[in-house]
Amino acid sequence: DFEYFVISVLHMEAAIAQRVQYPSWVDCRKFEGKPLGSLRYSQRVKEDKRFRGLVALAHLQPDRRYDQRRSVSSEVSCSDNNSSALLEAGSVHPFDEDLILKAKEVRPYLNGRSMYLVGMMGSGKTTVGKLMSKVLGYSFFDCDTLIEEAMNGTSVAEIFEHHGESFFRGKETDALKKLSSMYQLVVSTGGGAVIRPINWKYMNKGVSIWLDVPLEALAHRIAAVGTDSRPLLHDESGDAYTVAFKRLSTIWDERGEAYTNANARVSLESIAVKLGYKDVSDLTPTEIAIEAFEQVQSFLEKEETVEIPDGDL
Repeated sequence: DFEYFVISVLHMEAAIAQRVQYPSWVDCRKFEGKPLGSLRYSQRVKEDKRFRGLVALAHLQPDRRYDQRRSVSSEVSCSDNNSSALLEAGSVHPFDEDLILKAKEVRPYLNGRSMYLVGMMGSGKTTVGKLMSKVLGYSFFDCDTLIEEAMNGTSVAEIFEHHGESFFRGKETDALKKLSSMYQLVVSTGGGAVIRPINWKYMNKGVSIWLDVPLEALAHRIAAVGTDSRPLLHDESGDAYTVAFKRLSTIWDERGEAYTNANARVSLESIAVKLGYKDVSDLTPTEIAIEAFEQVQSFLEKEETVEIPDGDL
């Protein structure tokens, strides 16, 4: 079942990370009864054998606009005061140095809280989420993939076809409920996860991040790869871009307001303007991930300020 699958993935990561002591998942029993805002990682906890680091070292595709002057060419030490991980050249693609520094900067603010990426289909949640998880040393989960595995490999499109969207949404909520009991995860949610209020209850145990991508860009991305894997799109007929844009517009009208509930918004248009790009398609996953970390840190800094009692100022 779902829980067995998650545990299996975590054990697999532990085996892969046999020689790497880096915290990417923490037994949530240590935090029962503690408010999220007060979580702190002590040296004792980090050294506890029950909290041995788990990290997935899957290969990343290099960014096509990768700046070699800012890259790490041989080996990179990602560390804070209590933990470190050595990424050797050849074992993984080198991470952008600015991304590593930003991850190190935001990690103390997260205090182990998980991050949930929300956004329209094709917004890059899985690609950006994997990158964020790896540089943080967190574990990554894709809700759609978890549901497919729980359904014995049945694809999302097949689940929609044979069981209906309501059934799928129920499985999605089950997945988020179980993931919300864990820490140090980056989770890619389905595009429609935001429409159920109960899902926000679970995602709010961590930090939610909205990847806001213009509909035109989404339509081009989806048209380029086809709509067969998109159960809400593939039954339409006509020009791929036109079909995708029309359907995405309808979906946006239904869900757009729900995305604004996210704690942090990552606007690709804003990033493109800031970096001097003419089109959001010129952005790399690294650049988007850096902005995501910046927005998360900004949210957590404000949250921390609000939580400080007046008498302590």
